[in-house]
Amino acid sequence: MTRATELYFDFLCPYAWRGVELAAVLKEEGEAFTLRHYSLVEGNHAQNAKELTWRVTDQSLDAPDGEGYMKYLRPGLRAFLASHAAARQGEAAHWAFTLALFRAHHERQEPLTHETIHAAAQEARLDLNAFAQALADDQARRAELRAELDAAREVGVFGTPTFVLPTGEAAYYRFETLTREPAQARQWWDLYRTVLTSEAGIGTIKRARNRPPRRA
Repeated sequence: MTRATELYFDFLCPYAWRGVELAAVLKEEGEAFTLRHYSLVEGNHAQNAKELTWRVTDQSLDAPDGEGYMKYLRPGLRAFLASHAAARQGEAAHWAFTLALFRAHHERQEPLTHETIHAAAQEARLDLNAFAQALADDQARRAELRAELDAAREVGVFGTPTFVLPTGEAAYYRFETLTREPAQARQWWDLYRTVLTSEAGIGTIKRARNRPPRRA
């Protein structure tokens, strides 16, 4: 069996949305991807600067809204737990739900509320009773999420989307453009893999802050 590329994402991140859309196109073309979760709120929490002491999986969904990254705690955690509940219905269901929720949030600008999540589950044609039952098993879903966040930390994930190739190379890829066109998606993915696996050992590519217009 061909090993899959792991794709770490956070529903809060528009770049992750574009990465998941690209992966979904390539998946239709036969490329293997596995969806994984990474919490930007946990990764950027001030208490975790030196040592991991604050876990998103320990937080209450009833906690008051905070400031900075903390204002995203509840919607992000709610989406993660729902994603794990959808995954209980299989890989295809998980991909369908993930795309539906990303599009609702980033394309239609809908908040990550219970209503939006339920609508995404309907759009993905999930078994809604089974989805509700899986979501109600809160501790099991939190344990699954915590395990994925631990795995992300082992890899060194710090942003989304991060792709981990079957050969072990891993990098954050900030997509500024959305594509759902197969040929273009393939071109971008091949470029990404070429850079990541090159013997040049390119560690960082970061555009200048004041970018000049693209020249012909």
